[in-house]
Amino acid sequence: MDIFALFTTRVIEALRADHPGLDAALLARIVVEPPRDPSHGDLSTNAAMVVAKPLGKNPRELALGLAGRFAHAPDVEAVEVAGPGFINFRLSNAIWHQVLKAVGAQGNNFGRSDIGQSERVNVEFVSANPTGPMHVGHTRGAVFGDALASLMTWSGYDVTREYYINDTGGQTIILGRSALLRYHQAVGEAIEIPPGFYPGDYLIAVGQALAAEHGRALLDMPEEESVLIAREAALAAMMVLIKADLAQLNIHHDVFFSERQLHGPGGDIEKTLAWLREEGMVYEGRLEAPKGKAPEDWEDREQTLFRATDYGDDTDRALVKSDGSYTYFAADIAYHRNKYLRGFKHMINVLGADHSGYVKRLQAAVKAVSHGEADMDVRICQLVRLLKNGEPFKMSKRSGDLVTLADVVDEVGSDATRFMLLFRRNDAAMDFDFALVKEQTRDNPVFYVQYAHARACSVFRTAQRDMPELDISAASLAAAEIERLDSAADIELIRLLGAWPRTVAAASLAHEPHRIAFFVHDLAAAFHGFWAKGRDDRDLRFVNPSDANLTLARLALVDAIRQVIRNGLGILGVSSPEELS
Repeated sequence: MDIFALFTTRVIEALRADHPGLDAALLARIVVEPPRDPSHGDLSTNAAMVVAKPLGKNPRELALGLAGRFAHAPDVEAVEVAGPGFINFRLSNAIWHQVLKAVGAQGNNFGRSDIGQSERVNVEFVSANPTGPMHVGHTRGAVFGDALASLMTWSGYDVTREYYINDTGGQTIILGRSALLRYHQAVGEAIEIPPGFYPGDYLIAVGQALAAEHGRALLDMPEEESVLIAREAALAAMMVLIKADLAQLNIHHDVFFSERQLHGPGGDIEKTLAWLREEGMVYEGRLEAPKGKAPEDWEDREQTLFRATDYGDDTDRALVKSDGSYTYFAADIAYHRNKYLRGFKHMINVLGADHSGYVKRLQAAVKAVSHGEADMDVRICQLVRLLKNGEPFKMSKRSGDLVTLADVVDEVGSDATRFMLLFRRNDAAMDFDFALVKEQTRDNPVFYVQYAHARACSVFRTAQRDMPELDISAASLAAAEIERLDSAADIELIRLLGAWPRTVAAASLAHEPHRIAFFVHDLAAAFHGFWAKGRDDRDLRFVNPSDANLTLARLALVDAIRQVIRNGLGILGVSSPEELS
């Protein structure tokens, strides 16, 4: 039950009753939300101000008339007009009791919606170069992308998780040379790793596998051949390693797209460039010298350019280098055209902080290849600084000069890693303090939320112990006298539960999974606060052996709280333990 959606519908119906000709697009601008000042009530709407001008009426007078339609509604305790025409509603306890019953009835599905209407969405995230294990710089984007995909699935979208494998180009040749060195090492030769090569120990196993498969045969081959063999072995091994790293955080992609299918005769880049020419989206010309540092794809010459400025970019973009090879951006256009042709009209790319300059060009590419039919949202994940007790923390580095995803998960676990990385906006830099996330205190957000769930479970164990004759089955909770929950503290908790469906929908539309982390933390705080009140006020205790009916009602409330916490943590990919050691 989404209380905000319910009242949006009722407000629109009331307006249509008096003004049947109102435009649907106009009515879609009506918002029902919590008032900025909680003392003003439970809900507030801008409905009168939205429709006043088209109707040629004074917004405040219109609001007074609309408010009158709710004056005698049984679930509205009070309705008043404020300011230029806002309508504020104070709801009766009865509607909050309906919310609580809805949580119990819908259970794992409370908060789900169909706002996505099964529209296909491609969420591309991680897409790290397959040259080594996942490092901490990739971890935030991996967790964010996975949580966003889960969130949008909750809201009714048909989501595909995609990983773009950068398996062409110079970095793969360097990987092959680095693996070939480890092969030489495996067959007994002394090696020295030159600067610029990949020095991590993770390539030792690749060298050993090459030696086991080929013996000493690679030593007799021309190096350009043996490097390619080593490269293929290394790329395959790195993707196995990357998938295993991601699995430690329970992250699994639906599609692994190889960049190689874009290249070569008949590849997607060639097809896309021909299509762009047919559509008049490319031309031969010169780019003005950029101010400041020149990008790597800028050359002072006549060249093939994409009309990116026609689609919102700051400058047109080169597609072909002077040596005849394609630029990175040419591959980007072809790749996103490939997504569009696969049926994706909604695309989300999760990129690191060093790719913030790519946003406009990617959006321009998607707009062009879809003739404006598809949209692209680029979410930038800012840097993570590793700390311990507030000081920079250097972990053991098993992979050369990088702290790996596995290092972080080994240190604090998957739950803490995921929750902490989501407990901040993706576009804000963050500190990850290893000491903090190991503390069992309220200062540790993930512990604080998981403890709330465990504490809710402990309430049921207490009820079984202190009131063994009490039936606390699901059926008994569903039939509980919810009306007994009439204290301000009870209603405050239920009101917060009622905001959950709206929170999920808004977070999904905004592509902001951190809102889910914030919500469950707020709910945990409210629950812990209610618990503390029960120490001083016997009437607020969850288990009251002298009043079985009130205990059942409170257990229904506790069950709803743990259900919503479980739903929220599930979206974030974090477990909901019933006990904490």
